[in-house]
Amino acid sequence: VIFRWWKISLRNEFRESRPGEIKESQEDFLDDSSLHIQIAMVFGAKVLEHVLNLCRGNYDFLEWLPVPLLLYIISFLELEDIARLSQVSRRFEMICNSNALWENIVENLCDTITPEMKELAQEMGWKQFFFTNRLQLQLQLRRRRQKQDAQNEK
Repeated sequence: VIFRWWKISLRNEFRESRPGEIKESQEDFLDDSSLHIQIAMVFGAKVLEHVLNLCRGNYDFLEWLPVPLLLYIISFLELEDIARLSQVSRRFEMICNSNALWENIVENLCDTITPEMKELAQEMGWKQFFFTNRLQLQLQLRRRRQKQDAQNEK
């Protein structure tokens, strides 16, 4: 584990300061609680936890990926795999049930989506829209049209 730092200051006595560096083996780092405290103070507890997990061999790269990238990757999975992934953690449950993911899936799988269909999907939720059969969707769209026509006549 290598940590480097630079002192940035307007004071004259620090102008010639060189970067500092600490090199420790992973085992030594795991035992160095004073370094843990310094890292937590400077970088925060989440970064310290991540470094400790890396040193212990607990690599969880998926947790560190940004949500837009995860949405893109998950949109290529089979529905069964998305259902399983939603059970992995709270974060993945939230992502796998998000409107953004299901909007992506619907747009990738459906040939045409009219503006009227988009409105209905946003009202009922894209996941619900995806799993609703075509006859029920047609019925709901017809009801929406009738309701809008009735409002327009008033």
